[in-house]
Amino acid sequence: MNEASGANDDKRVLIAGAGPVGCTAALMLAQAGIPVTLIESEPALVEDLRASTFHPPSLDMLDDLGVTEKLIPQGLVAPKYQFRDRTTGAYAEFDLGVLEGCTRHPYRLQCEQFKLTRTILPMLQALPGVEVRFNSSVQTVSQNDQGVSVVVETPDGPETLAGRYLIGTDGARSKVRQQMEIELEGFTYPELFLVVSTDFPFEDHLEGLSYVNYLSDPEEWCTLLRVPDFWRALFPTDPTKSEDELVNPDTLQAKLGRLASSDTPFHIEHTTLYRIHQRVARQYRKGNVLLAGDACHLNNPLGGMGMNGGLHDAVNACEKIIRIFHDGASEDLLDLYERQRRGVTIEFVQSQTVQNKKNIEQAEDAARLKHIASLNEMISKKDEAISFLRRNNMVDAVERSYAIT
Repeated sequence: MNEASGANDDKRVLIAGAGPVGCTAALMLAQAGIPVTLIESEPALVEDLRASTFHPPSLDMLDDLGVTEKLIPQGLVAPKYQFRDRTTGAYAEFDLGVLEGCTRHPYRLQCEQFKLTRTILPMLQALPGVEVRFNSSVQTVSQNDQGVSVVVETPDGPETLAGRYLIGTDGARSKVRQQMEIELEGFTYPELFLVVSTDFPFEDHLEGLSYVNYLSDPEEWCTLLRVPDFWRALFPTDPTKSEDELVNPDTLQAKLGRLASSDTPFHIEHTTLYRIHQRVARQYRKGNVLLAGDACHLNNPLGGMGMNGGLHDAVNACEKIIRIFHDGASEDLLDLYERQRRGVTIEFVQSQTVQNKKNIEQAEDAARLKHIASLNEMISKKDEAISFLRRNNMVDAVERSYAIT
């Protein structure tokens, strides 16, 4: 064991998983002077393209850590987003500028999640008391009243790491959650979701297109999101088809061709298939072990609430750990973390993402156009627009979580 992980174990926090949530938690604790060991099974940061939208409250939180100013130049500021009907071209456009006063960042930032971890890592490495361990896969977790021990598998064999607390941010298949025998309750959608990234200029073919677009359609809904180098289109898939059939080049070309016609084949940068869940862990805390991010909640990506909710978990949990270390606060605060974040995940995030999917997959023409018309009517009434945008961009969710006692 190297010196960093062996010193001050009773003051050290172990974090499993160096994704956006784990890196953010590590940075917040380290900036507060708390020793941190960040454990990652991969040999380097993963270049994951799945999440690409940062909501206003997330940007506010990351700004407090000195991250947002570094992230903005790597992404696209998106002050507006749209609900569009693919058949008629009708759309409703929301302007996040009306949230000025509710947030320091009245816009979404379109920026791939790996750019966040890539930004945070050198900031972590410049801080004292930080150990970042790649090629370290969590095998077992045990704990007692004094703290937590984690056995990790490394290229040099197994090693035991010790700390006061362990935060599991190790994703949907969380080894930490499994070791704690915590059930992930909910359901899984029958269809896979398909993400196709292309450099095709959809903005030249779809009038008034924004950087974030939710497109309803009687045959196949989709979302169309812009990141700096390409467009990312997300589609539902046929659950009766094999994965090979779903990513067949002709199938991909046909899907993109329904969005806009092209004289030449679409150049496809990346293709990803993944399963979608609506699940929440029965517990977010078990003794000195906490769960955050995908390790404790999974939801469909419509609305971009998964990664953002995980970032909000990280900040909430770390605020409480800092109070315990620095102010001598009771460890009962960790139960409050569970009540606040689990409660708001069920009340806001899960219900909102389920409703987002129902809205966008509406097949009847009259119902789709009625929904667009109702949104435009809402936009015309500033108070209603603000209320809608606070809910859909997670401002209400964050405020509500801190109201839970």
